[in-house]
Amino acid sequence: MTQRKKLKKAIRTRSEKTGESYTSARRQILLARGKEEEAPKPPAPAAPAPPPSRARGGIKEESLLEKTGHGLDHWFAVLDTFGAATKGHTASAAHLYTEHGVPGWYAQGITVAYERARGLREVNQSCTGKFQVSVTKTVPASVAEVADVLRSADRRAAWLQDADPGLAQAVEAAFAGDKPREVKSKGDQAWLRFRWDGRTVEIRILGKPKGASVVATSEDLADSSQVEQRRAQWRAALDGLRRHLGG
Repeated sequence: MTQRKKLKKAIRTRSEKTGESYTSARRQILLARGKEEEAPKPPAPAAPAPPPSRARGGIKEESLLEKTGHGLDHWFAVLDTFGAATKGHTASAAHLYTEHGVPGWYAQGITVAYERARGLREVNQSCTGKFQVSVTKTVPASVAEVADVLRSADRRAAWLQDADPGLAQAVEAAFAGDKPREVKSKGDQAWLRFRWDGRTVEIRILGKPKGASVVATSEDLADSSQVEQRRAQWRAALDGLRRHLGG
């Protein structure tokens, strides 16, 4: 029996005996093994220098090694064996979480990176097949002041005067009609959700030590070409917002 199979058997045995989750049982067993190995040992040869930091699919290799003990190549092989290409995103992420004890966020990140590496998903493409893009800009203003720009017709007009006409029209339309949208807020953040060409848009404002971070996200896009179009439109609009706020 390989070491990995022995470990998994020990984890399941403990989980059944104590009622702990697989993840909790795994953690306790690894902690216990670590204590057993604390006895003095001959000095090990110097380890090679770590490889340069690299991110694949939005997840950093060194962070993954720290949290799971393995890099992406190892987890890609695990997903290949599982048949992730045909079983889908949800089942694949769940397999990493339940069968291999990978923390939830990392299970999702590994699966996304795998899907991109295997040509199952493009950059900016969600597991539904639709695309989305987010553009972020930090502005020299409070969350309340940025929210006021959205709420005020005069300030919106000043902000959007040089923006893409379709984007400006969609923002104005959000505040018109029988059911105008509201800029909602909670704590040190505010947000507005509306539709543009039948697709969902969210503007989220987050408080920062030296201003506010404004994140504009366009969802449900048809393809990667529309991603780049929306990215350019939002970059120009948020640059205009920064200028409007004195940045």
